[in-house]
Amino acid sequence: MKKQATIHDIAKLADVSSATVSRVLSNSGYPVSKELRERITRIADEVNYVPNLLGRQLKTSTNTTIGVIVPSITNPFYSAVLLGIEEVARKNNYHVLLCNSLHAPELADQYIRTIFEKQIRGLIISAISSNKKLLQDYVARGLNVVAIDQKVDMSDLSQVEFDYHQGGLMATRYLLDNGHRRIAYVTAPLDRPSRKSILQGYTDAMLNAGLAVNVIVAESKQVYSGVYEFENGKQLTSRLMEQEELPEAVLACNDMTAFGVIHQLQEAGLRVPDDVSVMGFDGIEFGQIMKPALTTIKQPNYEMGRLACAKLVETMQGESGEPLHMMLQPALIERDSVAGRHG
Repeated sequence: MKKQATIHDIAKLADVSSATVSRVLSNSGYPVSKELRERITRIADEVNYVPNLLGRQLKTSTNTTIGVIVPSITNPFYSAVLLGIEEVARKNNYHVLLCNSLHAPELADQYIRTIFEKQIRGLIISAISSNKKLLQDYVARGLNVVAIDQKVDMSDLSQVEFDYHQGGLMATRYLLDNGHRRIAYVTAPLDRPSRKSILQGYTDAMLNAGLAVNVIVAESKQVYSGVYEFENGKQLTSRLMEQEELPEAVLACNDMTAFGVIHQLQEAGLRVPDDVSVMGFDGIEFGQIMKPALTTIKQPNYEMGRLACAKLVETMQGESGEPLHMMLQPALIERDSVAGRHG
């Protein structure tokens, strides 16, 4: 492998000191003749010189990189969150380093350690850590953190959350208002606060209506796959169809799972929503191009990313006061996958 050119190599070729090369290439404003500046930059181009940003950051105690840890970028919900983060980061001249935890708490912990070791001092995290003390220790040592989507039990941490309980209530009540009584809830493993909160909202709405709950939970954590949640929806629906009586409506823990539910129902010759209504949760853009278009609960994912990054940038630039605690609210998106069953 060809050795990467250094400032010392350029200095030798230009017959000047390494300090002079460093000043020219860092645009320090140090007085250097136009001819010498042009000679140094030309040589740097010829040898394909790449600045050592980490070394520069260590010297100046600054870092313009923000770490982001999400469960999986294959879920379009997190893609939209990331777009919001990147918009704000770009406007403030920060770069984004994306890490996928693949729904594994242990991998999230590894990424937290790696981010800190790389001198990155800003982190936006949605993934769940298996070791809360780890995050607390790094915050105490100067890591600035904003938690999104999943609540972290640290009062001094800025958090941009979503009211999943209210979303679960809203979704179930919408199905009830449309005349459904046998409503099932299908979900990935209940290892995330968001999934537990949606379940609680569903349960509260059903019990308040005097109806029995019907919850199907994925039996184990996934071996990672880009279409896991879709496949999960198919498998959960197969289990539903083994029950003595088919539900009138199915609420899924997220839109990708709802797509799997619809697919499996249609494979079995059932019509959505004529035979079974299906409702999602997230409000991702793909929902409107499905057939039928998916009725869902919208989370302001893009706005969540923007708010989180804006707060993190403020904190990293020393402009922040109290930690931010914001709870974003759900909105109902009515499309075509839920039928009215009145009368």
